[in-house]
Formats: sequence, C-alpha cells, structure tokens
Amino acid sequence: MDILRPPLININGRIYRRNIVKEEPYEEEDDFSYTGPSESKDLTEDETCDLHLIEETDKGYRCAIDVPSVLYKYIIGKKGETRRRLESDTKTSISIPKQGIEGQIVITGAQKSAVSSAVTRVEVLVESFRKKQPFTHFLSFPLNDSKVQEGFQTFKKEVLQQCSQDHGVEESIFQNPAKLHLTIGTMALLNDTEVRKAFDQLQECQSFIRDITEGKPLLLEVTGIEYMNDDPAMVDVLYAKVNVKDGSDRLQVIADRLVEHFVSVGLMLREWDRVKLHGTVMNTLFRKDSTVEDMGGAGRQTTSGREAFDARNILKVRGITLIQ
Repeated sequence: MDILRPPLININGRIYRRNIVKEEPYEEEDDFSYTGPSESKDLTEDETCDLHLIEETDKGYRCAIDVPSVLYKYIIGKKGETRRRLESDTKTSISIPKQGIEGQIVITGAQKSAVSSAVTRVEVLVESFRKKQPFTHFLSFPLNDSKVQEGFQTFKKEVLQQCSQDHGVEESIFQNPAKLHLTIGTMALLNDTEVRKAFDQLQECQSFIRDITEGKPLLLEVTGIEYMNDDPAMVDVLYAKVNVKDGSDRLQVIADRLVEHFVSVGLMLREWDRVKLHGTVMNTLFRKDSTVEDMGGAGRQTTSGREAFDARNILKVRGITLIQ
C-alpha cells in the first residue's frame, strides 16, 4: 500500500482514510480479527461521529447501528477477538445479534465520546469488508426489445455459421437474448432493507431522467463490437458499443448521473470517472462446464477457470444495426 495514498472509505458521505497496519486473509468465517493498533485515551476521546443518534440513558450513552447480518462476523472476529479489542480500546460494550438474524449492533458506554469512537470504528470495519462482498444487484438499461433480440439472434447465427471452428467459440457463451442490457453499475445489497433503499433511490432518479430525455424514448444504435482485453485471439468478453442515434451524449449523462447518485448514498462504489456503456453479447463465464453438475446438467465456469475464445473472425461479422 502507498502510505501517501491510503485507501479511502465513504461512510454516508464522509470520507475516512484507512491506515492498514496488517492485512490477514479472510477465508474462514471464524478467522476475522481486528489488526489495527491500540489507541490512546486521548485519540479515542477526540474521535466524533455525528452520523448516528447517540442517546443518553440512565447508565450512560447508547447508539444503534444498522448492519447487515452477513457482516457481523467481521465485527466479532476470530473467537470474539475483534469485538473484545474494540470494546477495550473504546471502553464500551458492543452487542451484536445472532448470526443470520437481521437487527442492529448496539454500542453502550459511560462516555458519549467513547460510544462515538466505537461507532466510527465499527463503521470503518463494516465498509472495509463490504467492499470484499460479491455484488448481488446491478443497475442496467434493458435491451430486450423484440427488434434487438431479432438482430442479436441473427448475429449469433452468423457467428456460429462462420466462426464455430475458431478456438473456444460455441453457443453457450452467447448472452441470453432476453437478458441483453447495458450495465450501469453493480452493488452489494446485503439485506432486504438495502434492497428497498436502492429501489427508493432509483425512484428518486426518475425526475432527472425525464428532464434529460424530455420525456421521450432515446433511439439507440450499435456502432460496432469490441473486446475487453489486448489480444483479440484470447477474449473473455465481447460487447456491443451503443450510442444515441442523434449523436448526443444523453445516454452517457443519464448513466453517469445514476452512478453519482448511488455512490452519494453509499449503495455503490465509484470505479471509473465515466460509465463504460456496453452490451455484453458473448462472455466465457456463460460457458457450460461438463465437470460441474446441477439440476439441469449444465454448469458455469469460475473466473479462474474460464476458457478464452478467438474473436478475430467474429469482429468481421456484422452485428446488430439498430436498437429502439
């Protein structure tokens, strides 16, 4: 890690620097330990958190934090080590629901500053390990219009007729026509509450989308196909490049505004300055794997085991010409 450029963590709009002293591999559920340094009393008292309500009670102070149950183990740590370390450093008590039960982590302490410090530390841990979770949902523009599907089926037919002898090219790596889409961004929504929050935020975005489109459909067109690596003979993803037919950047503006909004509310991580609009047409992750058995008799490859395909001849095949 570059100590001059530490990783940043966005917690409800506030940016924290994460000083990583030591990173341990987190593979088994009971192998999570807090590895940060012990903090002095002065530093603990200086930390503040104004993002949560800290209530005064008869016995001191109390704060409840909403945390998805799948992240509890990172706060507990191996044999409870992380929680004990946090409690010791901040002079607080941290109550965590049982694994699998959605609820709130409740932090109590005699001093308001101590509770505030513990809240901040728990949130930093939560956000750090949230980034390690696989994405569960994504925002997209669906491209499942009948004309799009017909054009895609024509493209698929021509590729299989002309390029089926090329390495790795076979039917199973093509996208399902009903699932054609332009990906905007991915999210890890870890419980029903976060899913509802994402839905509500998407509803809020409708107003600026209507303003940009002036309430009218955008006529799109495919301007070619591209691959996502440097060697066209060893490709994992082949995608269609899509633009607004009138030459405007309205589709790009909408995509960028959506990502900006979802990043600002903490539901998405910013990966790029601009969204790379693309419609996947072929992906080696879709490839059937005869070594994997499931209910249907077909499996999917893992990322590490995927087999690339030769796309040099495919790039010469005409693609979908118009999307409405």
